[in-house]
Amino acid sequence: MKRAIVNYFKGLFLTLLVIATIVIIYAYSENAAVHYGDNPIGMQWDKEGPYVFFEDEDSISVNYIHGHWDEGLHSEKMQVSLAESPTLSTFFPLDKSEFSFQLKSEFTPPPTNYNDGNKILAISDIESGYKAFRDLLISHSVIDNQLNWKFGQNHLVLVGDFVDRGKSTTQVLWFIYKLEQDAKRHGGVVHFIIGNHEIKNMQGDFKAASPKYYYLAAVLEKAQIELFGHNSFLGRWIASKNTMEVINGHLFVHGGIHPDLAESQLTLESANQLIRDNYRRPYYPGQAEGDKKILLSPSSGPSWYRGYFKEDLTQKAVEQGLAKFGAEAVVVGHTLQPQINRQFQGKVIAIDVAHPNDYNLYWPARESQALLIDGDQYFRLLEDGSQEAI
Repeated sequence: MKRAIVNYFKGLFLTLLVIATIVIIYAYSENAAVHYGDNPIGMQWDKEGPYVFFEDEDSISVNYIHGHWDEGLHSEKMQVSLAESPTLSTFFPLDKSEFSFQLKSEFTPPPTNYNDGNKILAISDIESGYKAFRDLLISHSVIDNQLNWKFGQNHLVLVGDFVDRGKSTTQVLWFIYKLEQDAKRHGGVVHFIIGNHEIKNMQGDFKAASPKYYYLAAVLEKAQIELFGHNSFLGRWIASKNTMEVINGHLFVHGGIHPDLAESQLTLESANQLIRDNYRRPYYPGQAEGDKKILLSPSSGPSWYRGYFKEDLTQKAVEQGLAKFGAEAVVVGHTLQPQINRQFQGKVIAIDVAHPNDYNLYWPARESQALLIDGDQYFRLLEDGSQEAI
């Protein structure tokens, strides 16, 4: 009897061990991680902001949040003229750092094609992780420790999904805005390519957003969608951006190019314009037809498509999509990878990796990566400042 009980528990243990091993292998293959802790500093919202809204075309209100979650929060509102190009600052509570930037009343869509032969550094899917984003740029000398631009006339390409999931959305967006202004003064370019989560925020889909922004919107006496609405400074700025750009022969798009686009009559400019015109209009099946349906669909649209990794595409289908927009290769985020890699004979470069979160801890620990394109050479940039050829 005793031996039978021992054998039963041995068998149970081995069964559980096999199941656990299968789960771990599957989780690793899917880049899963265990979330095991939150830093309470993430709930310290004093000096949060700024939240900037248009009162009219020349006047803006600048709002900061003050106080503490457990003692009460209130907003401080200042009305200023945008014509004066006011200088504002953003506070990051994790390390009590700040950075400043100057507001400009420019919301002109950027070009869709660049051909200058300069270097390109690309990052995607930061997901509101300000510290990981900032520190990776410092490690690879895009900026210095004082956040000054050091990347000369080169390109920094942000391939979508820089919002949601974390508590530093405001810090990340103003940081991109600052980088954009700083790079321009030195002849460089920051490209903010819109991902599906930026679109979700413009359309009022906040399922993936931190609850922090629901509460802060309430303190500002706003609905959450107004944080990225037409009267929001950040909302107008984001809505002016492209979903696809070709830079030195490389197409940058958050999700990818559906093969049916190769048969369309769309140009890169007209495709971007059509999508821009619909950023704030939630898509519903049957609402659009033809090229418009392909571009705006949350399955086939450029900011949403996962076909390079989830469909049985041929090399020819991939290359036809690239030829449509005059590109040699496509750089995409959106679909998580174990590390930055090249697929389809180097025609698809996948750069979505799991970056560290500012206030949440994970096991295995997350480590940031970025892509560097220097002529015809490709490098995986690691968090410690080193690089690997790919």
